[in-house]
Amino acid sequence: MASETEYPKSLRLRLARLYYGRDTAAIRFQFALMVIDLAIIGFFLAGPYLRDRPSYLILDYAIAAWIAVELVAQWSAHYSTRRFLARPMTWVDIFVLGTLLFPQWLFNFAFLRVARIWAVAQRPVFKLMLNRLGLKEQTDVVTAFINLFVFLFLVTGFVYTFFFYREDPGTGFIDALYFTVATVTTTGFGDITLPGTFGKLTSIVTMIVGISLFVRLAQAIVRPHKVSFPCPECGLQRHDVDAVHCKACGHILNIPDDGAV
Repeated sequence: MASETEYPKSLRLRLARLYYGRDTAAIRFQFALMVIDLAIIGFFLAGPYLRDRPSYLILDYAIAAWIAVELVAQWSAHYSTRRFLARPMTWVDIFVLGTLLFPQWLFNFAFLRVARIWAVAQRPVFKLMLNRLGLKEQTDVVTAFINLFVFLFLVTGFVYTFFFYREDPGTGFIDALYFTVATVTTTGFGDITLPGTFGKLTSIVTMIVGISLFVRLAQAIVRPHKVSFPCPECGLQRHDVDAVHCKACGHILNIPDDGAV
């Protein structure tokens, strides 16, 4: 009886170690997951070019099965179901799973699959790879770039789905990407525009959010590197690398030499 109750607990602990650990086995496991994630993202980006091929649905359902298994594994590894459901990536994966299982009904929302790029950046192995590549101080820059990249392809997918879906898949997707980049950068060539009030509203939102992300990326590139280390007194998260006292409350800090994670 005791062994039956201990088995699920040991399985949860093992999965938690693989998903969030820093030992060799965990790093290899997370790296394998990251490679699979990148392959899935490649499939999503190539979707407009592949959707008319017979093998498309086979790959579609295979990826759906994989995401379903990983969702169950992540839920099993998490110590709290409520916190697991509170994670934004959980609901992104659930929605992506829905678009994969019901492509005929949810095709208009397939562009949201690109948001899975965030899953790659959230894996512990991602930060470890940045550290080993000597990009530890550029973590904020890489994160800002990923956010901008995801936004560009989310908007491209949205524009393609609702404005260019009647065109040839290749040409329509490129036109949507061209419009998105021209709008986000406020270049505004005007050779490709979105019709109607809905098109104008889409352009306005794209410009406002896109400019904000560009500014965020520029700030991350220009401003001095900061480390993430919560002050024990006031909770301020970000400090200079060589900070001895907290700028907010003056409390003495003890930031590790490796820069704190």
